[in-house]
This record gives sequence, C-alpha cells and structure tokens, in this order.
Amino acid sequence: MSNTARVFNFSAGPSMLPLEVMERAAKEMTNYEGCGMSVMEMSHRSADFKKIIDTAEQDLRDIMHIPDNYKVLFLQGGGSLQFSMVPLNLLRNSKKADYIVTGSWAKKAEKEAEKFGDIRIAASSEDKTFTYIPKLSKEDFREDADYIYLTGNNTIYGSRYVEFPETGEIPLVADLSSNILSQEIDVSKFGIIWAGAQKNIGPAGVVIVIIREDLLGHADKNTPTMLDYKVAADNGSMYNTPPTYGIYIAGLTFQWIKTQGGVKEMERRNIEKASLLYDYIDSSKLYTAPVAKEDRSLMNVVFVTGNADLDKKFVSEAKAQGLVNLGGHRSIGGMRASIYNAMPMEGVKKLIAFMKDFEKANA
Repeated sequence: MSNTARVFNFSAGPSMLPLEVMERAAKEMTNYEGCGMSVMEMSHRSADFKKIIDTAEQDLRDIMHIPDNYKVLFLQGGGSLQFSMVPLNLLRNSKKADYIVTGSWAKKAEKEAEKFGDIRIAASSEDKTFTYIPKLSKEDFREDADYIYLTGNNTIYGSRYVEFPETGEIPLVADLSSNILSQEIDVSKFGIIWAGAQKNIGPAGVVIVIIREDLLGHADKNTPTMLDYKVAADNGSMYNTPPTYGIYIAGLTFQWIKTQGGVKEMERRNIEKASLLYDYIDSSKLYTAPVAKEDRSLMNVVFVTGNADLDKKFVSEAKAQGLVNLGGHRSIGGMRASIYNAMPMEGVKKLIAFMKDFEKANA
C-alpha cells in the first residue's frame, strides 16, 4: 500500500470523516473564503466566524428538526465532562436521578453523578456483559426523579436503543455521542441530547449539547461558571474561546449530510451497511456477534472468533489489507467494525470479502 493510499478506517473514535469534508477543509485551510487567513487563525468574535457558527447551528437544527424551544451549544471538555455537567445542572428539585447502565460509558456517568445527588440504577445489562438493552417503561423510574439518563449507543459492546423509554414528565437525558445523525429521532422526547463530535461529526474537541430551554438556569450557585449550561446559552457558546476549527469542520459535515439527503438517507445507508455485515456474521461458521439481535448497534459491529489469538491475527492481517482499527476495545478484545456515516458501502464490502477469505484460511 502506497503512502498516499487512504485506508478504510473502522476506528470507534476519533473516526473517519467524509472525504468531501476534508478535501474542502484542505482547500480552505490557508485562506477561508478569500479572507486571507485560516479558520483556525481568525478571531472567534469576527464576523466571519460568527457566520460559521451560526450556519453550523442552523444546519444542525434543519437536519435534526430541532424545535425552537431548544438551545444548541458547542462546548468543550469531551463527553466525560458531561457526566458532571448534567447532574450539576439538572439535580434541581428532589436531587434524585435514575440511570440506565448499558455499558462502560453509562457506568462512568452514573458513578460521576453519585457525587452530586441521590442516584439510582434503574436497570443494568451488566449481568449479561452489556449484550442487551433493558426494556423499561415510566413505571420503572422514581416519580420524583429530576431526570432519567441513558447512553443511546454502546460503542464498546455494540448495542443501541431501537426505541427510547417513555419517561412522562421527567426529562430524559441521552448521550448520543456514537449514534447522533445516524438515524432520525424525535428531539422533543428529550430534555438534553449531548454528543462528542469525534464519531459522526468532526474532530475531537467539540461537544454538542441540545437542551430544552426550561432546563436552563437551575445550576447550584456554587457550580463553576464554565459548567453552567445557562452561561453557555446566554453567551452563544462564546463565554470563552470555543473550539473554532472543530466547529467549522462540524458545520461542513452538517452541510454534507444535507447534500446527501439528510439524516433519513444516512439511516437508510446505515441499516443497509449494518444488515449486510450482520447477515454475513450470522451465516458464517467462524464469527459470532454476541449482542441480542433486536438491540444490535448500527454504528459499532462487535464480533469474535472465539479464539483470542485468532482475533489478533485477524486484526493484523486486516490492517495489511488497508482495513484498519478493527480491534475491539482494550477492555474486551475481539473485533469491532465502527461503520459511522462516513464509512462507504465499499468499505463494508471489502471487510466482508476479507472476512470470507480469513474464514476459509482459518476455520
């Protein structure tokens, strides 16, 4: 493989971006739209950047059909900072919250929230190594909970919510870091949706928070200024210097999704890609996908051979074929093919062809 050849990158994040987005960014790298400088050099208070962030927000509102009574924030601190920001801002009445633990990130979020209030695990799938999504109704949650928290897609273990639980009047908070923009969702069902950018949106460094306006302004008076959603909302995500270049790339990705046919078309492609891969795994004699069929992720396809040494051989030989970052998360091993919006069908087909050859040689 030549140094100039691009690989099919199955990394869980940071992950591959649409080639058109990166090529446009490369073209504009040193001189953005004739202004004589790069986006990464320009003042965040300039008219040029104001247009970039406003356009990015509007395009995201358009493709996700975000209602007017929701604020869109471009924040920093990675997804892990949201584990603290959510309870600091939403534990406002009973100081109680119920968490659904379906994987490592939900578990970390729950542990962090315990520092700030009365946190209860309403359900967990850890009893079966996070291979399914618990089915819950609003009767399973405490009536006086300030919010319910879940992780929409389980990046490490490869499961997802096909349908989100009904929570009645209690705000539902969802970490959609690894499946935002991959399928159509009804934003009005959630109090907060947040997502790290580095899987389906752009480079690491940006976190997008979509928050219903009535949930702003409830942070305790001792909450650090930078951790108060209302401060970010009141200042248009510019209380301090935002991650300007990351926001610019996110905006290009939103435009790309628009030109491709919107989130509905992304969902159609993602179902097609994932179905092709799961169908092959299920029909093979070498590979198995451990996740319950009805809960399988469209974004992160987890599979194993049942032999740890063979799994390592698979990852190594795949890399030599330009199929990279197929190793499972370090905590569980095996294989994981992350097939986010930017992964073309061609990449999935090449992976399946390699899997077939590997099976013939090693079964």
